[in-house]
Amino acid sequence: MSGSESVEDVATLLLQFEKQLMEPAFRKDREKVSALLAEEFFEFGSSGRAWTRVATLDLLANETYQPPLVVEHFSAHAIAPETVLVTYKAIREGQVSLRSSIWINRNDRWQIVFHQGTKVPAG
Repeated sequence: MSGSESVEDVATLLLQFEKQLMEPAFRKDREKVSALLAEEFFEFGSSGRAWTRVATLDLLANETYQPPLVVEHFSAHAIAPETVLVTYKAIREGQVSLRSSIWINRNDRWQIVFHQGTKVPAG
């Protein structure tokens, strides 16, 4: 993080980006999503499937409507210079998943390089 950015400032910005990536209209806009996904982006989805950047962009462009997610317990942790791990709980229609993302700041631009969603068993 740059000297002028506090962890709280970065956390606020990354929460905004994470929420944008959950919005149906934003998810369908390949250009906007591409701006947030690093070239080397990959994901381990809550389905257990691994996703590349291209596969993620293709999936989101053709995705059917998903009810909104509620984000709880969002936190950001600096893990290296210009690198932040965010963690949170996501809830959709009673289904809970734990989420984590690694964001990196390159050339004054935050991009996500890794994301993982893990389903929390009911009960």
